[in-house]
Amino acid sequence: MKIERTGPSRGTRSVGAAAYARQAEAVPAASSAATVAATASVLGIPESEFTPRVRDAILTLMGEVDNLRRELAATRERLGEAEKNADSDQLLPLLNRRAFVRELTRYIAFAGRYGTPASLIYFDLNDFKKVNDTYGHAGGDAALMNFARVLSANVRDSDCVGRLGGDEFGILLSHADQAQAHKKADVLAERLRASPTVWNSKTIQISFAYGAFELKAGDDADMAMARADEAMYAHKRGTR
Repeated sequence: MKIERTGPSRGTRSVGAAAYARQAEAVPAASSAATVAATASVLGIPESEFTPRVRDAILTLMGEVDNLRRELAATRERLGEAEKNADSDQLLPLLNRRAFVRELTRYIAFAGRYGTPASLIYFDLNDFKKVNDTYGHAGGDAALMNFARVLSANVRDSDCVGRLGGDEFGILLSHADQAQAHKKADVLAERLRASPTVWNSKTIQISFAYGAFELKAGDDADMAMARADEAMYAHKRGTR
C-alpha cells in the first residue's frame, strides 16, 4: 500500500502530531509510539509507509478495539448478573426450583458416571400458614429468611441449597451416601431448632419434617424429588 503525501512534509508532520496528541488523550492505553509501531509491524506496514496519517489511523483503530473490549466485558458482566438472578429465589438467597432441578440432574449424572455418592435432603415446614396468620407476611418472610440462613451456614461449598416451593427446601449433598445424608439431616434439624427466628422482639419457632434419599444412577430429577418427598412424609408420620 502506497500513501501519497498531499502537502509539505513539515506541514504533514505538524498536523499528524496534533492528531496524534488528541488521540493520545482519548486513548491512553494506545498512546505509546512504540505500541503503535509494533502494531504497524504486525499489520505488515513497511516503515517507509508509516506516515503520521497511517499512525493516526492505527491509533483510531486501537481506540475502537479498546472500546469494544470494554463493552464486551461489561456485556459479560451483565449476562452473568442476569444468569445469577435467573437462578435465585425471589425472596431468599437460595437457588430457585428451576436452578435446583438443574443441579440435581447434574448430581445424578455424576453419580452414574463416576460412582460418586450424592444425596438429597428435603425439608417441609409444618402449618406455615399459621405463622403468616399469627405474625403477618413480614414475620413469615423473616422466618423463611432465617430458615434459609441456617441451612446455608451449615452445608459445604460443594453442596446446594434451594427453595422448591413456598415452604419446601432441598439440599444436595455431594459425596454423601444414605447413612451420611440421614446424619446430616439430623444435624441440620438440630441447628434449625436451636436457631428460632427473632422478629419484632418475638420468637417464631417453626416445626418441620424432613427426609433424606441417596441419588441413584438412572433416576431423573422428578423421581429423585418424589422419593425424597416420600422419605419426608415417612418422617412426618413417624413424628406424629
